[in-house]
Amino acid sequence: MLEPRLKSEPSKKERRLATAVFLALILFIAAISGYFTYTFLDQPQNQTTNQTSSQLKAAIVDQLSLTFPNQTFIQTATNTLKQAGYAVDYYAGEEVTVEFYRNLPTHGYGLIILRVHSSAAELQGEEFVETSVGIFTSESYSQTKYVYEQLTDQLLMASYTMPQPPYYFAIIPKFVTSSMKGTFQNTIIIMMGCEGLNNTKMAEAFIQKGAKAYIGWKGAVSASHTDQATAILLQYLITEKQAIKQAVDNAIKDVGPDPIYNSQLIYYPLEAREQTIEKIEDES
Repeated sequence: MLEPRLKSEPSKKERRLATAVFLALILFIAAISGYFTYTFLDQPQNQTTNQTSSQLKAAIVDQLSLTFPNQTFIQTATNTLKQAGYAVDYYAGEEVTVEFYRNLPTHGYGLIILRVHSSAAELQGEEFVETSVGIFTSESYSQTKYVYEQLTDQLLMASYTMPQPPYYFAIIPKFVTSSMKGTFQNTIIIMMGCEGLNNTKMAEAFIQKGAKAYIGWKGAVSASHTDQATAILLQYLITEKQAIKQAVDNAIKDVGPDPIYNSQLIYYPLEAREQTIEKIEDES
């Protein structure tokens, strides 16, 4: 017959071991609980971030606002873009500096409207000679500023009434390829200024930097005419989702070439002619 045995009290060593196991179990449960709590709370925030980063973005760069303001155009263009789901950033004339252009690719814009002064004519001696396109900033020119960019032929001195002052910095194609930070993400560039496609050097620079298409004028253009044409172009491109060639052709058909300079709105490269906003967004 087996004698009944009483369960003896655990030794101090056993009690310490049990306590350690219990504490470890508590810590393990707390860690698991914290992980799932963090994951649950963080998930909506991540979804919001993804939705924001994937939203269509457009920029209106209105350097022309300092000399030829047109709030009606700005409002019309902004409404067209917002109705199509774009978040629109507007940059007034005084914001359009060399550093602004340097950082332009970093903002992730799918469409950039450059309402700016520009020229493909450079004063050499006493004659104007056609050269690559210069896009004006609103930053006053100085020989002692951006010395490296000036020495490496990325910036020029520009004036609305060359050779008379006031003088401003203008960026040229080498600045786009060498000094702009980051890359464009299949961006469409609408270049509203004069002579933006007198030659393809500036267009090629933007394409090399990641843009998908560049639309501009072959010849000089008045501010009122480029505003009218661009507002209609946006309707065809954004609202009706027409291909680039069709939208450009229809815009010119509606408003005609510039009545003073007889300039035409064209695009680059030719391969972009069948591209639509939807196709470009899908590729981005």
